[in-house]
Amino acid sequence: MFGRRRFLGLSAGTAVAAVQACGAPGREPVGPDSRMVRLAERARRPANARRVDIELRARPGEADLGGPSAPTWMFNASLPGPEIRVRRGDVLRARLRNDTPEATTVHWHGIALRNDMDGVPGVTQEGVAPGGEFSYEFTVPDAGTHFFHPHVGTQLDRGLYAPLIVEERDEPGRYDDELVLVLDDWLDGLSAGPDARLAELRREGMSMDGGGHAHSGGAEPEGAQPGPLGADTGDVSHPHYLINGRVPAAPVVNRARPGQRLRLRLINAGADTAFRVAVGGHRMTVTHTDGFPVESHRVDSVLLGMGERYDVEVTLGEGVFPVVAVAEGKGGQAMSLLRTGAGTAPVASVRPRELAGRPLLARDLHASERVRLQTGKPDRTHTLRLGLEPSGTYRWTINGQTFDERTPMPLRRGERVRLRFVNTTMMFHPMHLHGHTFQLVGGARPGPRKDTVMVLPKETLEVDFHADNPGQWLVHCHNVYHGESGMMTVLSYTA
Repeated sequence: MFGRRRFLGLSAGTAVAAVQACGAPGREPVGPDSRMVRLAERARRPANARRVDIELRARPGEADLGGPSAPTWMFNASLPGPEIRVRRGDVLRARLRNDTPEATTVHWHGIALRNDMDGVPGVTQEGVAPGGEFSYEFTVPDAGTHFFHPHVGTQLDRGLYAPLIVEERDEPGRYDDELVLVLDDWLDGLSAGPDARLAELRREGMSMDGGGHAHSGGAEPEGAQPGPLGADTGDVSHPHYLINGRVPAAPVVNRARPGQRLRLRLINAGADTAFRVAVGGHRMTVTHTDGFPVESHRVDSVLLGMGERYDVEVTLGEGVFPVVAVAEGKGGQAMSLLRTGAGTAPVASVRPRELAGRPLLARDLHASERVRLQTGKPDRTHTLRLGLEPSGTYRWTINGQTFDERTPMPLRRGERVRLRFVNTTMMFHPMHLHGHTFQLVGGARPGPRKDTVMVLPKETLEVDFHADNPGQWLVHCHNVYHGESGMMTVLSYTA
């Protein structure tokens, strides 16, 4: 389950059956407490809630990447899948039909939804079998830029992802138009697929450098200098990097007018790649991260870990401008174009000067006053030590345990909970919490509200959240290959 199609060797069906055998000591209850979940859902649903109905079909198909063509799996035969756009307080009803050859689910990334709709096999639901259907229904509590994807095996490293945009009913209109850009790293159908790549990593393990540190090898370009994420920025070499499903040689061209104030909603749906993003010839104003507003911050570029989202605004000049997403530490890049007038399109390898300096990271931001958590000491602190087995095997752990060995971390409703991420490895980990948003703590001023944050090599980073959404919730690394190889655990509400 990245969720996991295999629980370290168990088939999906066997894994679900094993988890549902509730006699194992130290295991969280299977599925949420239905009464608590119903009460929480009732509290967040407005009396006059609008219902939005969506049909999703996961099936094999041929993705046109703008030259290369790749057999893969997609939602509704498109890459990315169909954008879902709702308003805060709406009830989203999405019926999923699974026409792929494996069990699958939908996880609604970044949404603090009811627990039984979270899409995690063996924890909140059973996987949807091939040929089967499942109807997701939940109230959308918060506005923001989100996305959805499976939580099964390495399926996110196929084409099964799409934007989920939640609009605020009374958000001030500070921009003239908006554009959703989904970033991705791509290998499915063009080389060894994601399952084969994971099997290779498990078979060959991690190599060791001269300092005794494990690293994947092969992902970092020769002669590259360590950037803000350290020297080892990924385990998988992807042959292509995409924006909205297209390679840089055949980019999506978005037309606009000079002088327009454009909102860009940036989503990193990649499996193993952080992206450094800039708009050629422009500075950006960061307004949101992971859906929540921040004090505006002018920058040349932003760095998105896997699962992170940023909203930025740019005032457009006249001409043709590249939006470039460099695969951090890997050498390749994705690109789309903004055309506001005449001019020759830049080449696919263009590197705008805005990419040269230090990119913005989430820790540089501060939450807007209206969304800050109240200050205070935590009622409970959980330490999550992020590790890699010292034997060199491809076995990523939290507190020395893989997901199938996990000891659930208890919490009670109403508590202020602190998660203390201690990264003992030489790789960065984008850590994602389901069902909640947290706030970065430890600085002189309140950090941003987020659900996914990059924990840098050898770093300790702390976040706080309010335990206000009962159920069983994953916290995990959003590197698909790390999560699938063990770096996940469960936060478990107790009565």
